Amino acid sequence: MVDLSVQQEITKQLDRMPLELQRRVLDFAEALAQSRPKGQPGSELLRFAGFLDADSAREIREAVEAECERVDLNEW
Repeated sequence: MVDLSVQQEITKQLDRMPLELQRRVLDFAEALAQSRPKGQPGSELLRFAGFLDADSAREIREAVEAECERVDLNEW
């Protein structure tokens, strides 16, 4: 689905660019179109619903919050 106002604005900007920049925009648009995120629809993940009990889920959440949200400035 294309938002016509966005498409019109892109076209307006392209009209102002030299051919080489237009080709770069095209290359970029093609790269974006190919880089769509891959994943599973939520309906396919429903089989995992209720897999963890509340205590296990809480422990995992706390571990992630404690260990994954820190930045070690001396790591590199």
